Amino acid sequence: MFAMVLDAPGQPLRPTDLPAPTPAEDQVLLRISACGICRTDLHILDGDLDKPNLPLIPGHQIVGIVAAVGERVTRFKAGDRVGVPWLGWTDGTCPYCRTGRENLCDNARFTGYDFNGGYAEQTVADERFCFPIPAGYPDDQAAPLLCAGLIGYRAYTMAGDAKRLGLYGFGNAAHILTQVARHQGREVFAFTRPGDTEGQQSARALGAVWAGGSDSAPPDKLDAAILFAAAGELVPAALRAVDKGGSVICAEIHMSDIPSFPYDILWEERIVRSVANLTRHDGEEFLALAPTIPVRTEVQTFPLRDANTAIAAMRDGTLRGTAVLVPNMDAL
Repeated sequence: MFAMVLDAPGQPLRPTDLPAPTPAEDQVLLRISACGICRTDLHILDGDLDKPNLPLIPGHQIVGIVAAVGERVTRFKAGDRVGVPWLGWTDGTCPYCRTGRENLCDNARFTGYDFNGGYAEQTVADERFCFPIPAGYPDDQAAPLLCAGLIGYRAYTMAGDAKRLGLYGFGNAAHILTQVARHQGREVFAFTRPGDTEGQQSARALGAVWAGGSDSAPPDKLDAAILFAAAGELVPAALRAVDKGGSVICAEIHMSDIPSFPYDILWEERIVRSVANLTRHDGEEFLALAPTIPVRTEVQTFPLRDANTAIAAMRDGTLRGTAVLVPNMDAL
């Protein structure tokens, strides 16, 4: 099979041919239809997440068709369309797994980090951590649901019943969650890079009641704020924007250092918390909800061989929506 491989942080991905993988007894073999590129992938490529199992095929927003199954697989059969997310394996026995918090598993393994992911024509995945893809979503448009959607939704649930919700960093996850929040009757306040008028217009078009730069104060106090930007300096800004008892939820897997801030902006029972990974329950709940809204994703497709070009477009900010790699462009 053809794949794009990371040999070392800071290097471009290397196009190569590899033997096709063989599924273990509890795995499915997937013929990959699409794989989204995530900001977490960039953190892996840049060495911010410093323990990848190199050489590595990145990618954890995978949509594919089951081509073969291991002898113990019962959930899927050949021909099923499934998605594979970031969380790819847990031990099922640690205290976290036994208490419904498998996202914190002591021995968790992650797709496109601990084992090969979706920047390839084929991959294998543990059947327990695959999700059926809802009908009605083309392969490329389904890919962002598997990370921007799932991790974003977990962060969203941590906001509780917040009526006024601030979203800092109006990228793929915020684009999806604005649709969810508006469907549920909440008010969305969108914070973009200062001067990003196009991003602010996009947020308003999706139903945000206000949009401005991350250096601006919203017109009303927020009940909660979710940070999808990896900039630690936004934490104090968000704390100043939330009302008493409000929450600031950091949804990035990697963030720059949070600067010191005065206690009075945390006082009055404000909360700062992080989001780690996802659970299968998050996935099942969100993928059942998404088609009822219906959530729409914005994507730009690239041939798998052009992965380095797609990554460069993400870095320089010329890309709107999710970059999605497609092994067979003719199939779209």
